[in-house]
Amino acid sequence: MQLAWTIVYVADVAASLDYFERAFGLARGMLSPDGGFGTLCTGSTTLAFCDHATARDSVGCDYVVAADSPRPLGMEIGLATEDVAAALARALAVGGTLLAQPVTKPWGQTVAYLRAPDGTLVELCTPMAA
Repeated sequence: MQLAWTIVYVADVAASLDYFERAFGLARGMLSPDGGFGTLCTGSTTLAFCDHATARDSVGCDYVVAADSPRPLGMEIGLATEDVAAALARALAVGGTLLAQPVTKPWGQTVAYLRAPDGTLVELCTPMAA
């Protein structure tokens, strides 16, 4: 088994793609003609966004909307970078909300946390050996 993609359910797919492009320098893969689904190129997996109407139709039930929750959901998108502080500054400058400044963990990894405008919890971290 292999992780194929992560799909984040959002109100505005194009806006989420735009934020992740500007904040983290990710390249757009595609945006569907109806604007309901889009992807970003992130390496061996795909980070995708799907609008709420399409997601609810696919899943067949309701769910917690990240942007409506005062607290982040219990999952994150982790993005590895050599310069966490610089990546965090850029993400905040284009609309992210700071949750935790960069800290170095006991295992040596530097991490910081923010919320994207769509409510997604994002961890910025230095790479770790496999």
